[in-house]
Amino acid sequence: MSVLNILHLVGSAENEFYGDLSRLYAKDCITATANPSRYNFFIAYITPDRLWRFPSSLTPEDIDAAKPISLAEAIQWITTQNIDLVLPQMFCIPGMTHYRGLFDLLNIPYVGNKAELMALTAHKAKAKAIVAAAGVKVPYGELLHQGDTPNLMPPVVIKPANSDNSLGVTLVRNMADYDEALTQAFHYADEVLVEDYIELGREVRCGTFVKNGTLIGLPLEEYSVNTQNHPIRNYSDKLKKTETGELTCAAKNNEKAWIVDTTDPITTKVQDVAKQCHKALGCRHYSLFDFRIDPQGQPWFLEAGLYCSFSPKSVVACMAKAAGISVDELLKTAIAEALI
Repeated sequence: MSVLNILHLVGSAENEFYGDLSRLYAKDCITATANPSRYNFFIAYITPDRLWRFPSSLTPEDIDAAKPISLAEAIQWITTQNIDLVLPQMFCIPGMTHYRGLFDLLNIPYVGNKAELMALTAHKAKAKAIVAAAGVKVPYGELLHQGDTPNLMPPVVIKPANSDNSLGVTLVRNMADYDEALTQAFHYADEVLVEDYIELGREVRCGTFVKNGTLIGLPLEEYSVNTQNHPIRNYSDKLKKTETGELTCAAKNNEKAWIVDTTDPITTKVQDVAKQCHKALGCRHYSLFDFRIDPQGQPWFLEAGLYCSFSPKSVVACMAKAAGISVDELLKTAIAEALI
């Protein structure tokens, strides 16, 4: 088997937060999957000024030492390296859309979902509409712009329409708290989604991946929520800063998140709904969805998170590990699907 030239697409064209998040996962992916007999890794690092760098590693020192160049120069560099495949590691909207689209234009394949689907599912209301049309249960909601008056009465969940990691998400139980929650959500997006609050039973994520053309459901990951004082997940459940200022994951322990026993009756039910979502949206290679389980055991679609960094910390990789699939094997499978 020949060695594949793989380009890790890292950084953010939007802000430093998404750049740090991208670097966190990409660094772990490169460490976990490095295999010189199989892969030759390159790194493209994009900064909010939209300049490109090609550092030798993802240490701050190597990134700073790499020469910043324009998009045109970056394309010229990429086309001379005989890149076989791109592994997108960017979490900002431009990274998930424009930059994936660039590699479509360059006719270089990449792992993960297409740019147009990433753009669609980044908008929570649009993703909900598509899966609802396929028969999946979704919370009733309305999309608001600045100045709109909401019609839904509390309890409601207010969230930016296109922001991740629970930034700007608030559970509103009283009308008096509505305006403040809307202001917070509009800080992160121009459109805000207001949804009926689904009473808590459980909250889970379900990943799927494609192997030899077959869609496979992975073990569920469940999150620590409760009706008393933690009814929805928030930013601190997902990410935090270390003492040195590095961004790190907060959910990767058995206190905040854990893998559900596959004999739990909810597993098959959620996997079936996740496969419905995957097919309805037209996903490829893999997918990841959040579900609220109501007290009667009914899954409700919350949102799609159609990315996997192939870091051991990545949710899809954690689920795969619980199924006996290493992150290296998961990446190998995704690459095979991408190169078909």
